[in-house]
Amino acid sequence: MAQGKLRLLLLWHMHQPFYKDLVSGEYRLPWVRMHALKDYYGMVKLLEEFPKVHQNFNIVPSLVAQIEDYNSGVFKDPFWDIAAKPASELSPDDRRFALTYLFQAHGERMIGRYPRYRSLWEQVRAAGPDPGNAIITFTERDYRDLQVLSQIAWFDEYFIEDPAIKALIEKGQGYSEDDQRFVMSKQHEILNAVLPAYRDAASRGSIELSATPYYHPILPLICDVDVGRESVPGLPLPTERFRRPEDAEEQIRRALDSHQSAFGVRPVGMWPSEGSVSDEVLSLAAQLGVQWMATDEGVLGRSLHHEMTRDNQGFLDRSSAEKLYNIYRWEGEGDSMNLVFRDHRISDLIGFVYAGMNSSEAAAHLMKNIKRAASPVLESGRDAVLSIILDGENAWESYTENGRDFLRRFYGALQSDPQIEPITISEAIERQRPESFGKLRGLVPGSWINANFNVWIGAPEDNKAWNYLSQARDYYDANASRANESQRKLAYEELLIAEGSDWNWWYGPEHHSANDRDFDELYRKHLSNVYTVLGGVPPDHLARPISGVLIRPTFSPQAAYVRPVIDGEVNSYFDWMGAAFFTSDRQGGSMHGKLFILDSIHAGIDEEFLYSRLDFAGDLPRGDTTATLHLALREGDQIISTFNFDAEISHGQLTGWKLRNNGEDILASRDKPSGVEAALGKILEIKLPMALLGAKEGNTFNIRFVLYRDHLPLDSLPQEGSLEIKVAPEDVLAGIAYASQ
Repeated sequence: MAQGKLRLLLLWHMHQPFYKDLVSGEYRLPWVRMHALKDYYGMVKLLEEFPKVHQNFNIVPSLVAQIEDYNSGVFKDPFWDIAAKPASELSPDDRRFALTYLFQAHGERMIGRYPRYRSLWEQVRAAGPDPGNAIITFTERDYRDLQVLSQIAWFDEYFIEDPAIKALIEKGQGYSEDDQRFVMSKQHEILNAVLPAYRDAASRGSIELSATPYYHPILPLICDVDVGRESVPGLPLPTERFRRPEDAEEQIRRALDSHQSAFGVRPVGMWPSEGSVSDEVLSLAAQLGVQWMATDEGVLGRSLHHEMTRDNQGFLDRSSAEKLYNIYRWEGEGDSMNLVFRDHRISDLIGFVYAGMNSSEAAAHLMKNIKRAASPVLESGRDAVLSIILDGENAWESYTENGRDFLRRFYGALQSDPQIEPITISEAIERQRPESFGKLRGLVPGSWINANFNVWIGAPEDNKAWNYLSQARDYYDANASRANESQRKLAYEELLIAEGSDWNWWYGPEHHSANDRDFDELYRKHLSNVYTVLGGVPPDHLARPISGVLIRPTFSPQAAYVRPVIDGEVNSYFDWMGAAFFTSDRQGGSMHGKLFILDSIHAGIDEEFLYSRLDFAGDLPRGDTTATLHLALREGDQIISTFNFDAEISHGQLTGWKLRNNGEDILASRDKPSGVEAALGKILEIKLPMALLGAKEGNTFNIRFVLYRDHLPLDSLPQEGSLEIKVAPEDVLAGIAYASQ
C-alpha cells in the first residue's frame, strides 16, 4: 500500500496588545515597536530563500493599526523618547526609567550578545533590587551606550547585516550622539518595511494571511461569559453577566475589513484569539464569510469525547493520530466551517524546547517528530494534515541569533523532503478529498490552554475585571444617545479595546510580568475613557488597582486629637502631630509617563471636626484639576453614607469646592457654610463638621484622595484600600495606636 502525503500546516500568530491610550495618544508600552524591529520583517523575509515552503501568518488587526501608526511618524512613545534623548539632558526620573526599562530583554540571548550591554546590566544588578540605586554609578557615557545598545539588541538579523549597523556593533561602546540619532532613524526604515514584506509574500503565493478578531477578544466569552461554565462546570463567574454577541460580530467584521484595507485581499481564514471557539462563534464567523478557523487538539478531543492519548515519548496512539491529523467540517444550523486543530506537543517543542538545543539538532529532531507523529495515518495510505500553530514572535528571544539558523535548517529540510508538503491552510482544504473531511456537529467551548477559558475568567481578579467591563458597557448603552457621533465612536472603540484578551491574561494566578501594573493601569484607563468621553465621571473603583500583586499599603493610625490651622501651609510639625498618616509607595516601579503627584495624606478628628490634608510630590499639573476627598462613613461593617468633597483647582489655585452626599450636591463654597473650610497652598487642607457628616462615636471614616483631570484619575492615595479614622474619645484613639505598634 502506498503511503499518503504529509501536509504540514505552519501558522505563525503575530500579536501584541493594544498599547495606545486613545485619549492621550500615548503608547504605554513599547512592545509593538520592539517586536516590529526584531521579528515581524525577518520571519516573512526568510521565506524568500525557501519558495516551496508555504505558510500561514495570522496578523492581529490591532497590531497592524499600531504599526501603521508608528509608520505615520506622528506617535507618542515615551520609551522612544528616552532612548532618543541626549544623555546629557536626562533628568533623574529619565535615568531611573532608563535603568528600569531599557534592560527589559532576554538576559543571555539579547543583552549578553553585546559585552558592553551586559556589563551595564551587571552594574545595575550589583546595585540591588531597585534600579534607581545605580543612578549615581552611571556616567553620561554609560547612559548613551545603554540607549544605543538597548535598541540594537532588538534589531532584526537582516538589519544587523547593514554595514553601518555592523560598524556600530563592532565599535562596541563609547557611542556618540550621531550614533544614537542614526540608530533611532534606522528604526523608521525597519518599521516601514514590515507590512510591504507581508503583502509581497502573499502576492507571490508564499504565504496566506489570516486574521484574528480586531482587538484580540476571547470571542466565546464576549458572546456570553456563562460559556466558561460549559467548559468547567462550577467555575465561579462574574456577578454581572456579560453577553454581547453583537460586539463579537463587530470584532470579526472589523478584522476582515481592516485586513482587506491593509493587504488588499479579504482573508478567508481566522485563528480566533487564543484559539477560543464555540458553536456560536463559528456561526458568527461563517455568516461574515470566514471559511476556516483553527484551534487546539484539546478542543477536538473534548468535542469528540475522545482522550488524545500519548505515549511516554509524546506521540499519539493510532486512533488519536487519525482523529487529529485531518481537516474537519463543522456544520451548524445552516452554517459550516472548515477546522484544523494544532498538534499541541510539536507546537510547544518550537515554543519552549528547541531554544536550548543546537540549531542543527533541533531542526533534525523537529523533522523526525513530524514524520513519526503522522506515520500511523500515512502507513494506512491516507493523507495526514498536521498543524503547527504558535506565537511567531516571543519564542525567538530565547534562541541564538533570533532563531534564524534553526528556521533555515528546518525550512531547508522541509523544502528538500519529497514526503512533506508545507502548504497554506487554504491550499490544504482545496487538496482534501471531499470524503476525507472529518465531521463535527458541535464543539465543546474552549481555547488552546486546557480546552477551557480559566486563564481569562473565574479567578477573583478576572471576574472583577469582567464586572467593570459590564458596567462600562451598560453605561455606554444608557448614555451614548446623548453624545455626538465622534464621542460615541471613541467610547465604543475603548470598549472594544477593553474586550481584548490581554488584560485578563495578566489578572489571576496564572501569569505575571514586570509590567503587571502597566497592564492593570491601561485596562482601567480604557474603561475610564468610556465614561469620560460620554461626559460622565468614571467610577471610583477604576482608580484602584485590580491586580492583587501590587504592594499593599500600611497605615499609621490616629493617636491623638488634632486641631490644625486650615491655611494650606505647613506652619508647624505639631499642627498634625497625632494624625493618621499614609505615605505613597513608589517601589515596584511604574511606566515612564506615570505621574506621581500625590505624596502623602494626613487625617484626624477632634470633638467636632474631621480634618484632612493632602501633600503633593511636586508642582500640580498645569490646567484644571479636581482633588476629591472620598469619605465613607461606616457603622461596624456597614457603609451608612458616602461623601465626596471636590476641591476645584485651576493653575495651582483653589477656585471653589462642593460637597456631595451619596451622589447628590449638598453644599458648595459659594454657600459660605459655617464650619467648612478648605485652603490650598503648598498643601491642601480640609475641615468638615462631623455633625454635617452625620458621624457619631463608634463610627469609622474611610478616607481616600483622588486627583482628577478631565474626570480621569491621575493619581490616588492610597492606591488600594483607605485610611481609617475612628470616631472615638482621644484616650481610646491613643489605645488603638499603641496596640497597633
